[in-house]
Amino acid sequence: MTLVKKLVAEFLGTFWLVLGGCGSAVIAAGFVSDLGDQKTPLLLGIAFAGVALAFGLTVLTMVYAVGHISGGHFNPAVSFGLWAGKRFSASQLLPYIIVQVAGAILAGGVVYLIASGRPGFDLSGPNPLATNGYGAHSPGGYSLFAALVTEVVLSFFFLIIILGSTDARAPQEFAGIAIGLALTLIHLISIPVTNTSVNPARSLGVAVYAGPELLSQVWLFWFAPILGAILAGFVYNGVLAQSGREPQAPSTDP
Repeated sequence: MTLVKKLVAEFLGTFWLVLGGCGSAVIAAGFVSDLGDQKTPLLLGIAFAGVALAFGLTVLTMVYAVGHISGGHFNPAVSFGLWAGKRFSASQLLPYIIVQVAGAILAGGVVYLIASGRPGFDLSGPNPLATNGYGAHSPGGYSLFAALVTEVVLSFFFLIIILGSTDARAPQEFAGIAIGLALTLIHLISIPVTNTSVNPARSLGVAVYAGPELLSQVWLFWFAPILGAILAGFVYNGVLAQSGREPQAPSTDP
């Protein structure tokens, strides 16, 4: 598979992740409808559980759509984790990250364009466009330290699940389901803490439209997920991977 095809697949996959996940959070999570004669507005939003499921579905669908082309990373932290786990070439890290960020930023712009079409929309809230944050920009007011621990630990386990479910010893045809459900669970745990990142591209992709204050917190959502992912890669490769004369697991990057 040529590098160009891989990069196009990563761009599309990351775009879909941000559009589907952040789009559902911004447009559908707290939707309230006032239907004419109704005395009480109808609460029709999908809430935290719906947003968590939306993020999981974006990954699940794109893993099966283009994962056979690029490996289905859609996330710089995943690329770093697979590199640390000896499943991905260091020479492709930078190109993958560039297109992942580009896809996320374009999708963030689409979310912004759609959301701004509703009367009363503005960027003054604590988490406009489903941005990630800590302190005043944490949905639950959690501290920087709590956000750091959350993102490192959840990114660590996300990569353990990715590496394990794509191991040659696992039933790999179900890997996309395991990975998608893992991301759903991660969001169910951590939306109140950080609005859930575990993906630096996803964080930057919407923060660039939300203003300098939100953008100033993005550093954490690059540092923590990449740290957790690299640790998972080293742990899986050093402790859980096949060893000795057993055949090694194939790369997730076809």
